[in-house]
Parts: sequence; C-alpha cells; structure tokens
Amino acid sequence: MDHRQKDWPEWLVSVEFAINNKAHLTTKVFSFMANYGREMRMRIELRRKEKIEKVTEFVERMRNVQKEAGVALVRV
Repeated sequence: MDHRQKDWPEWLVSVEFAINNKAHLTTKVFSFMANYGREMRMRIELRRKEKIEKVTEFVERMRNVQKEAGVALVRV
C-alpha cells in the first residue's frame, strides 16, 4: 500500500466486495442481497446446474427482503 494513498484505484474492487458482502448493522441485510436478491459468489463457477426461479418468485422474494430492511430502519 502506498503511504501517499495514490494507489487507491487498485483497492476499489476489494473495498466494494467487502462492503457489499457485509450485513448492515441496522437492517441485518447484505447490500448485495438487498439489491440483487441473491448472495455474492466468491468463487467462479463456470458451469452450474440450478433451477432458474420464476420472475414472480424473484419479485416476491425481493419485496420481502426490502420490507424487512425497511422495518429494521424504522426501528432505529
């Protein structure tokens, strides 16, 4: 790390990952989960066999995550 902090662009990806992969103290929800409805993947998986959820299921799940985050914010 540069003591003059001129190398910060090199660290942005790591910082973004750390912030998005940590539960917010108030909402108890990961930022990535609240925005995208799924957990961040930390490894590359080139071929995955998984069931693709229906759009309506995804929307409902996202509403629930955002509702829970909103309720937690109101409590503060």
